[in-house]
Amino acid sequence: MRTVKATAAAVTAVLAAGAAGVAAGRMASDAALKAPPGRPLPTEPRLTVHATAAGRITLTRDLASLRPGVYGLSGNGSHAVVGPVMESAEHTADAVVRRLDRVTHGTLRPGDKVWLTPNVHVGNPDSALGLDHADIDVPGELGALPAWFVPGYRDTWVITVHGLGTTREHPMNVMGFLHHRRLPVLDLAYRGDLGAPRPPDGLGHLGETEWRDLDAAIRYAVRYGARRVVLYGWSTGAAMALRAVQHSPVRDRVAGLVLDSPVLSWEATLRALAAARHTPEALLPLAVRAAQGRTGLHPDHTGRTADPAGQLTVPTLIIHGPDDEVAPWEYSRRLAALRPDLVALHTVPHAPHGAMWNADPKEYEERLRRFLTPLM
Repeated sequence: MRTVKATAAAVTAVLAAGAAGVAAGRMASDAALKAPPGRPLPTEPRLTVHATAAGRITLTRDLASLRPGVYGLSGNGSHAVVGPVMESAEHTADAVVRRLDRVTHGTLRPGDKVWLTPNVHVGNPDSALGLDHADIDVPGELGALPAWFVPGYRDTWVITVHGLGTTREHPMNVMGFLHHRRLPVLDLAYRGDLGAPRPPDGLGHLGETEWRDLDAAIRYAVRYGARRVVLYGWSTGAAMALRAVQHSPVRDRVAGLVLDSPVLSWEATLRALAAARHTPEALLPLAVRAAQGRTGLHPDHTGRTADPAGQLTVPTLIIHGPDDEVAPWEYSRRLAALRPDLVALHTVPHAPHGAMWNADPKEYEERLRRFLTPLM
């Protein structure tokens, strides 16, 4: 009798441990599958505002606050734009002083918790950049997809798609640059974004299903005068662009791809985000399995995405760097090495995920100019 009870207790313990492991894996997978647009990714540290003064702000000293370049600085109810570190400014050993370019809305007070974001602009193209635009709805398979259309004179359109942790405000970083070159820009919100339809399961699929919304945007552009389109995606938006150029029935209209911080391995990205939430390493495989079970994602797409046999058929500019903790740079290097006939890789050091423009806007835009000029 004691043996039976002991065996039953052991089985119960194993089942309980298994159930707990599944639940933990499911929670860990939420870091990628439920990443809310416009909120910081778990890799982005919270910083404390120490002080503000005319044209400067003092923040917690951290690798993040020491990054070169121009960033948005977001808090709960506030947004500002900060420039480079002011090396000569007085500060304590635990602080960093950056140039404060402007406070877009809200206020910044000592003690406020903030984080750096690649979103430099907030609002819409008119309020943020002074660009005339139209608010349009793109018919998608789940319903109407809100988008901003900034007109231009050329018949090659640029369709922009943001990625993890950002919104359609993110592409406004380069919208002025594109408009100056007379390129029409269609900036898309897709399933799961504010104002767009919710995914049927309430989860993000890291580009695997969202690409169909980009396909709808291509069709819209062609319907309204685009002879060709350039797909320009950040993060999972870059993954959407790759899927679209492989699978869209109108992919023959795609003239080129611009991929910023592309998610080329959803497993690597999911592991990175789960680890950033302090998930024990032993549970990371469970997070991957949980994501597969919840979304139907196929095992790592890296091999198919980077297929040298011909799935990539248009000129492609990849802008990425080794400091990306969310989408490993090594996959971009591998893709560029496999397809040197089509892929140009511009490497940006000291830039986090999705913030390649922020680290060095002038060099970024020069690389973009060289790539886009033959496609106009």
